[in-house]
Amino acid sequence: MNKNENFIREYFVEEKICDDLIDYYKKNSEKITEGNVEHYNIIADEIDKEIKDCSQLTIHFNNTDQQIYNYRIALDKILTSYIKEFKQVDSIAKFNITTNFNIQHYKSGGGFKKWHCERGGKSTMSRLLVFMTYLNDVDDGGTDFLYQNLTTQAKKGKTIIWPAEWTHTHKGQISEKKEKYIVTGWYNFI
Repeated sequence: MNKNENFIREYFVEEKICDDLIDYYKKNSEKITEGNVEHYNIIADEIDKEIKDCSQLTIHFNNTDQQIYNYRIALDKILTSYIKEFKQVDSIAKFNITTNFNIQHYKSGGGFKKWHCERGGKSTMSRLLVFMTYLNDVDDGGTDFLYQNLTTQAKKGKTIIWPAEWTHTHKGQISEKKEKYIVTGWYNFI
């Protein structure tokens, strides 16, 4: 294996899935909330737009609505490809999507502005891998990975998977011109 391996992989889902998820987000507007952040390893009830400025629709991990089901099927195929490349992932304890995940909307100027990782304390210890799909193109709205010195581009359908650890500290690129939609969540140990 390359000594510079970063364990971040990019895949694609069909554009129709992206369009359907944005439509699903908009049709469930009564359930949309402001995005919260984690402070000192607990979920904060307060909103801190200096850290994270977005609106989100929380999706229950057992949701069987057609749009969510179609995405989960595509995501399963992507995970299979990830495991095929990194076979050791398949030999550790069982994991799956066992917590709610989010469809997020960032208006221009919004985003997850601070460096963070996805497994940063007791409340997030069961997270193994992160998934994120860009639901629209945003030329200047990708994701910066600190230690990998890498920026993923926000291209419609691009789905990235990476380890949840501090080694993969990241933040969103903030587009001052375009809005961005993503769906993001975690594979957790069962």
